[in-house]
Amino acid sequence: MAALKAGTYAPIYVLCGEEPYYMDRVYEFIAENALDEMAREFDQQIVYGRDLQGADIAPVISAARGYAMMGGRKVVIVREAQTIKKWEALEAYLSAIMPQTVLVICYNGKPDKRQNIWKKVAEHPQVLWMQSDKLRDYEVERWINNYIQEYNSQQLIANSQQLKIDPKIAPLLADHIGTDLSAIVGALDKLIAGRPEGVNVIDAALVERNIGISKDYNIMEMQAAIIRGDVVKANRIAQYFASTKDHVMIREIAPLFTFFSNLLMYHYMPYKSQAFVAKELGINPYFVKDYEMAARRYPAGKTFLIVGYLREMDARLKGINNPSAKDADLWKELIFKIMH
Repeated sequence: MAALKAGTYAPIYVLCGEEPYYMDRVYEFIAENALDEMAREFDQQIVYGRDLQGADIAPVISAARGYAMMGGRKVVIVREAQTIKKWEALEAYLSAIMPQTVLVICYNGKPDKRQNIWKKVAEHPQVLWMQSDKLRDYEVERWINNYIQEYNSQQLIANSQQLKIDPKIAPLLADHIGTDLSAIVGALDKLIAGRPEGVNVIDAALVERNIGISKDYNIMEMQAAIIRGDVVKANRIAQYFASTKDHVMIREIAPLFTFFSNLLMYHYMPYKSQAFVAKELGINPYFVKDYEMAARRYPAGKTFLIVGYLREMDARLKGINNPSAKDADLWKELIFKIMH
Protein backbone atom coordinates (compact mmCIF):
# COMPACT_ATOMS: atom_id res chain seq x y z
CA MET A 1 0.00 0.00 0.00
CA ALA A 2 2.90 2.37 0.73
CA ALA A 3 4.28 1.71 -2.77
CA LEU A 4 0.88 2.21 -4.37
CA LYS A 5 0.29 5.48 -2.52
CA ALA A 6 3.69 6.62 -3.78
CA GLY A 7 2.55 5.86 -7.36
CA THR A 8 4.68 2.74 -7.81
CA TYR A 9 2.76 -0.05 -9.56
CA ALA A 10 3.91 -3.58 -10.32
CA PRO A 11 3.17 -5.03 -13.79
CA ILE A 12 1.31 -8.02 -12.28
CA TYR A 13 -0.41 -8.48 -8.93
CA VAL A 14 -1.60 -11.85 -7.65
CA LEU A 15 -3.84 -11.16 -4.65
CA CYS A 16 -4.86 -14.43 -3.05
CA GLY A 17 -5.71 -16.14 0.23
CA GLU A 18 -8.65 -17.11 2.40
CA GLU A 19 -8.99 -13.65 4.03
CA PRO A 20 -10.41 -11.25 1.42
CA TYR A 21 -10.05 -8.06 3.48
CA TYR A 22 -6.51 -7.18 2.40
CA MET A 23 -7.12 -8.41 -1.13
CA ASP A 24 -10.07 -6.03 -1.43
CA ARG A 25 -8.12 -3.10 0.01
CA VAL A 26 -5.34 -3.45 -2.58
CA TYR A 27 -7.69 -4.17 -5.49
CA GLU A 28 -9.95 -1.22 -4.62
CA PHE A 29 -7.01 1.17 -4.29
CA ILE A 30 -5.66 0.20 -7.71
CA ALA A 31 -9.10 0.42 -9.30
CA GLU A 32 -9.71 3.90 -7.87
CA ASN A 33 -6.24 5.44 -8.13
CA ALA A 34 -4.16 3.87 -10.91
CA LEU A 35 -6.01 5.97 -13.51
CA ASP A 36 -7.84 9.26 -13.37
CA GLU A 37 -11.58 9.32 -13.86
CA MET A 38 -11.50 9.97 -17.60
CA ALA A 39 -8.84 7.32 -18.29
CA ARG A 40 -10.80 4.70 -16.33
CA GLU A 41 -13.59 4.98 -18.88
CA PHE A 42 -11.27 3.82 -21.68
CA ASP A 43 -8.29 2.02 -20.15
CA GLN A 44 -9.60 0.05 -17.18
CA GLN A 45 -11.27 -3.31 -17.61
CA ILE A 46 -12.71 -5.49 -14.82
CA VAL A 47 -13.53 -9.10 -15.69
CA TYR A 48 -14.99 -11.91 -13.56
CA GLY A 49 -13.53 -15.38 -13.90
CA ARG A 50 -16.98 -16.96 -13.99
CA ASP A 51 -17.82 -14.95 -17.12
CA LEU A 52 -14.82 -16.12 -19.17
CA GLN A 53 -15.81 -18.52 -21.93
CA GLY A 54 -14.27 -21.93 -21.38
CA ALA A 55 -12.85 -20.74 -18.05
CA ASP A 56 -9.83 -19.53 -20.02
CA ILE A 57 -7.62 -16.58 -18.99
CA ALA A 58 -6.80 -15.87 -22.64
CA PRO A 59 -9.26 -12.93 -23.15
CA VAL A 60 -7.83 -11.21 -20.06
CA ILE A 61 -4.28 -11.59 -21.36
CA SER A 62 -5.39 -10.31 -24.76
CA ALA A 63 -6.73 -7.19 -23.05
CA ALA A 64 -3.51 -6.82 -21.06
CA ARG A 65 -1.46 -6.90 -24.28
CA GLY A 66 -3.44 -4.03 -25.78
CA TYR A 67 -2.23 -0.43 -25.72
CA ALA A 68 -3.85 2.25 -23.59
CA MET A 69 -6.26 4.39 -25.61
CA MET A 70 -5.33 7.48 -23.60
CA GLY A 71 -1.64 6.80 -24.14
CA GLY A 72 -0.73 6.12 -20.54
CA ARG A 73 -1.27 3.23 -18.15
CA LYS A 74 -3.76 0.42 -18.73
CA VAL A 75 -5.39 -1.53 -15.90
CA VAL A 76 -6.87 -5.01 -16.31
CA ILE A 77 -8.44 -6.67 -13.27
CA VAL A 78 -9.79 -10.22 -13.07
CA ARG A 79 -11.89 -11.05 -10.04
CA GLU A 80 -12.89 -14.52 -8.78
CA ALA A 81 -9.92 -15.93 -10.66
CA GLN A 82 -10.19 -19.21 -8.76
CA THR A 83 -12.93 -20.22 -11.22
CA ILE A 84 -10.48 -20.10 -14.15
CA LYS A 85 -9.15 -23.49 -15.31
CA LYS A 86 -6.92 -22.62 -18.28
CA TRP A 87 -3.85 -20.52 -17.48
CA GLU A 88 -1.58 -21.18 -20.49
CA ALA A 89 -2.00 -17.62 -21.80
CA LEU A 90 -0.76 -16.18 -18.50
CA GLU A 91 2.34 -18.37 -18.63
CA ALA A 92 3.07 -17.05 -22.13
CA TYR A 93 2.50 -13.46 -20.96
CA LEU A 94 5.24 -13.83 -18.33
CA SER A 95 7.85 -13.91 -21.09
CA ALA A 96 6.59 -10.67 -22.70
CA ILE A 97 4.93 -8.47 -20.06
CA MET A 98 3.52 -5.17 -21.30
CA PRO A 99 5.26 -2.46 -19.25
CA GLN A 100 2.36 0.02 -19.39
CA THR A 101 -0.22 -2.55 -18.18
CA VAL A 102 -1.15 -3.29 -14.57
CA LEU A 103 -2.67 -6.77 -14.45
CA VAL A 104 -4.43 -7.63 -11.18
CA ILE A 105 -5.49 -11.22 -10.48
CA CYS A 106 -7.81 -11.63 -7.46
CA TYR A 107 -7.88 -15.29 -6.45
CA ASN A 108 -10.09 -16.31 -3.52
CA GLY A 109 -8.16 -19.16 -1.93
CA LYS A 110 -4.62 -20.46 -2.33
CA PRO A 111 -3.25 -21.26 -5.80
CA ASP A 112 -1.37 -24.56 -5.79
CA LYS A 113 2.29 -23.58 -6.10
CA ARG A 114 3.15 -27.19 -6.87
CA GLN A 115 1.61 -26.60 -10.30
CA ASN A 116 4.14 -25.37 -12.82
CA ILE A 117 2.16 -22.26 -13.78
CA TRP A 118 1.83 -20.97 -10.21
CA LYS A 119 5.43 -21.80 -9.40
CA LYS A 120 6.54 -19.67 -12.35
CA VAL A 121 4.15 -16.85 -11.45
CA ALA A 122 5.22 -16.75 -7.79
CA GLU A 123 8.92 -16.69 -8.67
CA HIS A 124 8.71 -14.11 -11.47
CA PRO A 125 10.53 -10.87 -10.53
CA GLN A 126 7.81 -8.65 -12.00
CA VAL A 127 4.97 -10.31 -10.09
CA LEU A 128 3.87 -8.99 -6.70
CA TRP A 129 2.38 -12.00 -4.89
CA MET A 130 0.29 -11.21 -1.82
CA GLN A 131 -1.32 -14.05 0.13
CA SER A 132 -3.44 -13.20 3.16
CA ASP A 133 -4.54 -16.05 5.41
CA LYS A 134 -7.38 -15.94 7.90
CA LEU A 135 -6.50 -14.80 11.39
CA ARG A 136 -6.41 -17.38 14.14
CA ASP A 137 -8.77 -16.80 17.06
CA TYR A 138 -5.99 -15.69 19.38
CA GLU A 139 -4.77 -13.07 16.86
CA VAL A 140 -8.05 -11.15 16.57
CA GLU A 141 -7.74 -9.16 19.81
CA ARG A 142 -4.31 -7.81 18.86
CA TRP A 143 -5.54 -7.01 15.34
CA ILE A 144 -8.42 -4.93 16.76
CA ASN A 145 -6.05 -2.93 18.96
CA ASN A 146 -3.73 -2.37 15.99
CA TYR A 147 -6.65 -1.15 13.89
CA ILE A 148 -7.43 1.52 16.50
CA GLN A 149 -3.76 2.57 16.56
CA GLU A 150 -3.75 2.78 12.75
CA TYR A 151 -6.90 4.91 12.87
CA ASN A 152 -5.23 7.35 15.29
CA SER A 153 -2.14 7.49 13.08
CA GLN A 154 -4.08 8.12 9.87
CA GLN A 155 -6.26 10.80 11.46
CA LEU A 156 -3.19 12.58 12.89
CA ILE A 157 -4.98 12.95 16.23
CA ALA A 158 -3.14 14.59 19.12
CA ASN A 159 -2.15 12.18 21.89
CA SER A 160 -4.61 13.66 24.38
CA GLN A 161 -7.50 13.19 21.94
CA GLN A 162 -6.58 9.79 20.49
CA LEU A 163 -9.23 7.11 20.34
CA LYS A 164 -8.87 4.41 23.00
CA ILE A 165 -10.54 1.06 23.46
CA ASP A 166 -11.43 -0.47 26.82
CA PRO A 167 -9.24 -3.61 27.25
CA LYS A 168 -12.38 -5.72 27.73
CA ILE A 169 -13.86 -4.72 24.37
CA ALA A 170 -11.38 -6.34 21.95
CA PRO A 171 -11.88 -9.89 23.33
CA LEU A 172 -15.64 -9.24 23.49
CA LEU A 173 -15.78 -8.28 19.80
CA ALA A 174 -13.50 -11.18 18.89
CA ASP A 175 -15.85 -13.62 20.63
CA HIS A 176 -19.00 -12.12 19.12
CA ILE A 177 -17.81 -11.58 15.54
CA GLY A 178 -15.08 -14.20 15.04
CA THR A 179 -12.18 -13.89 12.59
CA ASP A 180 -13.94 -12.24 9.62
CA LEU A 181 -11.90 -9.04 9.21
CA SER A 182 -14.47 -7.32 7.01
CA ALA A 183 -17.13 -7.85 9.70
CA ILE A 184 -14.73 -6.70 12.43
CA VAL A 185 -13.82 -3.56 10.50
CA GLY A 186 -17.51 -2.88 9.87
CA ALA A 187 -18.21 -3.11 13.61
CA LEU A 188 -15.22 -0.93 14.55
CA ASP A 189 -16.10 1.73 11.97
CA LYS A 190 -19.66 1.74 13.28
CA LEU A 191 -18.38 2.22 16.84
CA ILE A 192 -16.03 5.01 15.78
CA ALA A 193 -18.76 6.83 13.87
CA GLY A 194 -21.34 6.23 16.61
CA ARG A 195 -19.42 7.95 19.39
CA PRO A 196 -21.08 10.97 20.97
CA GLU A 197 -19.17 14.21 20.39
CA GLY A 198 -16.19 14.53 22.70
CA VAL A 199 -16.10 10.80 23.59
CA ASN A 200 -12.82 9.11 22.67
CA VAL A 201 -13.19 5.75 24.44
CA ILE A 202 -14.89 2.68 23.00
CA ASP A 203 -16.47 1.08 26.06
CA ALA A 204 -19.13 -1.52 26.86
CA ALA A 205 -22.00 0.99 26.78
CA LEU A 206 -21.02 2.18 23.29
CA VAL A 207 -20.75 -1.42 22.06
CA GLU A 208 -24.18 -2.31 23.44
CA ARG A 209 -25.78 0.77 21.89
CA ASN A 210 -24.21 0.39 18.43
CA ILE A 211 -23.49 -3.33 18.01
CA GLY A 212 -26.09 -4.89 20.28
CA ILE A 213 -23.72 -6.92 22.47
CA SER A 214 -25.01 -6.76 26.03
CA LYS A 215 -22.56 -5.23 28.49
CA ASP A 216 -23.95 -7.48 31.23
CA TYR A 217 -24.59 -10.78 29.45
CA ASN A 218 -21.51 -11.81 27.51
CA ILE A 219 -18.72 -14.36 27.83
CA MET A 220 -16.30 -11.86 29.39
CA GLU A 221 -18.79 -11.15 32.18
CA MET A 222 -19.33 -14.88 32.70
CA GLN A 223 -15.58 -15.42 32.90
CA ALA A 224 -15.29 -12.58 35.43
CA ALA A 225 -18.07 -14.14 37.53
CA ILE A 226 -16.31 -17.52 37.48
CA ILE A 227 -13.03 -15.89 38.52
CA ARG A 228 -14.76 -14.14 41.45
CA GLY A 229 -16.70 -17.23 42.42
CA ASP A 230 -20.06 -15.55 41.76
CA VAL A 231 -22.16 -18.67 41.12
CA VAL A 232 -25.45 -16.78 40.84
CA LYS A 233 -24.25 -14.38 38.14
CA ALA A 234 -22.46 -17.12 36.18
CA ASN A 235 -25.66 -19.17 36.07
CA ARG A 236 -27.78 -16.14 35.21
CA ILE A 237 -25.57 -15.42 32.18
CA ALA A 238 -25.62 -19.12 31.24
CA GLN A 239 -29.43 -19.09 31.29
CA TYR A 240 -29.42 -16.01 29.07
CA PHE A 241 -27.03 -17.70 26.62
CA ALA A 242 -29.28 -20.77 26.46
CA SER A 243 -32.34 -18.62 25.72
CA THR A 244 -30.95 -16.92 22.60
CA LYS A 245 -29.57 -18.12 19.28
CA ASP A 246 -26.88 -15.41 19.36
CA HIS A 247 -24.77 -17.30 21.92
CA VAL A 248 -23.98 -20.74 20.53
CA MET A 249 -22.50 -22.77 23.37
CA ILE A 250 -19.70 -24.41 21.41
CA ARG A 251 -18.45 -20.95 20.44
CA GLU A 252 -18.88 -19.42 23.89
CA ILE A 253 -16.86 -22.06 25.74
CA ALA A 254 -13.80 -21.47 23.52
CA PRO A 255 -12.66 -18.34 25.43
CA LEU A 256 -13.13 -20.23 28.73
CA PHE A 257 -10.93 -23.04 27.44
CA THR A 258 -8.26 -20.52 26.42
CA PHE A 259 -8.41 -18.81 29.82
CA PHE A 260 -8.11 -21.99 31.90
CA SER A 261 -5.42 -23.41 29.61
CA ASN A 262 -3.46 -20.21 30.20
CA LEU A 263 -4.21 -20.42 33.92
CA LEU A 264 -2.69 -23.90 34.03
CA MET A 265 0.49 -22.50 32.46
CA TYR A 266 0.39 -19.57 34.90
CA HIS A 267 0.47 -21.95 37.87
CA TYR A 268 3.80 -23.39 36.74
CA MET A 269 5.52 -20.17 35.66
CA PRO A 270 8.81 -19.51 37.47
CA TYR A 271 8.00 -15.79 37.71
CA LYS A 272 4.65 -14.11 38.27
CA SER A 273 5.50 -10.50 37.40
CA GLN A 274 2.97 -8.70 35.22
CA ALA A 275 5.42 -8.20 32.35
CA PHE A 276 6.62 -11.81 32.37
CA VAL A 277 3.12 -13.31 32.51
CA ALA A 278 1.79 -11.00 29.77
CA LYS A 279 4.68 -11.88 27.48
CA GLU A 280 4.50 -15.64 28.09
CA LEU A 281 0.73 -15.84 27.64
CA GLY A 282 0.59 -13.27 24.83
CA ILE A 283 -2.05 -11.19 26.59
CA ASN A 284 -2.67 -7.55 27.46
CA PRO A 285 -0.97 -6.81 30.82
CA TYR A 286 -4.35 -5.49 31.99
CA PHE A 287 -5.63 -9.07 32.24
CA VAL A 288 -2.80 -10.46 34.39
CA LYS A 289 -4.77 -9.55 37.51
CA ASP A 290 -7.51 -11.96 36.38
CA TYR A 291 -5.02 -14.83 36.41
CA GLU A 292 -3.71 -13.78 39.81
CA MET A 293 -7.24 -13.84 41.23
CA ALA A 294 -8.23 -17.07 39.46
CA ALA A 295 -5.08 -18.84 40.66
CA ARG A 296 -6.10 -18.22 44.27
CA ARG A 297 -9.54 -19.71 43.70
CA TYR A 298 -8.59 -22.53 41.34
CA PRO A 299 -5.36 -24.38 42.27
CA ALA A 300 -3.35 -26.20 39.62
CA GLY A 301 -5.06 -29.56 40.24
CA LYS A 302 -8.53 -28.04 39.95
CA THR A 303 -7.51 -26.06 36.87
CA PHE A 304 -6.32 -29.27 35.22
CA LEU A 305 -9.75 -30.83 35.87
CA ILE A 306 -11.53 -27.74 34.48
CA VAL A 307 -9.58 -27.94 31.23
CA GLY A 308 -10.72 -31.56 31.03
CA TYR A 309 -14.35 -30.58 31.67
CA LEU A 310 -14.19 -28.03 28.85
CA ARG A 311 -12.66 -30.57 26.45
CA GLU A 312 -15.37 -33.07 27.35
CA MET A 313 -18.09 -30.44 26.84
CA ASP A 314 -16.68 -29.50 23.44
CA ALA A 315 -16.89 -33.16 22.40
CA ARG A 316 -20.46 -33.48 23.69
CA LEU A 317 -21.53 -30.37 21.82
CA LYS A 318 -20.18 -32.03 18.68
CA GLY A 319 -22.46 -35.01 19.31
CA ILE A 320 -20.15 -37.38 21.21
CA ASN A 321 -21.94 -39.03 24.16
CA ASN A 322 -24.64 -36.38 24.12
CA PRO A 323 -27.82 -37.68 22.45
CA SER A 324 -30.38 -35.19 23.75
CA ALA A 325 -29.13 -32.73 26.42
CA LYS A 326 -30.12 -29.11 25.85
CA ASP A 327 -27.74 -26.15 26.16
CA ALA A 328 -29.43 -24.93 29.35
CA ASP A 329 -28.71 -28.26 31.07
CA LEU A 330 -25.16 -28.44 29.69
CA TRP A 331 -24.40 -24.91 30.89
CA LYS A 332 -25.73 -25.71 34.36
CA GLU A 333 -23.61 -28.84 34.52
CA LEU A 334 -20.47 -27.09 33.28
CA ILE A 335 -20.78 -24.14 35.68
CA PHE A 336 -21.32 -26.54 38.59
CA LYS A 337 -18.26 -28.62 37.71
CA ILE A 338 -16.04 -25.55 37.30
CA MET A 339 -17.11 -23.73 40.44
CA HIS A 340 -17.54 -26.59 42.93
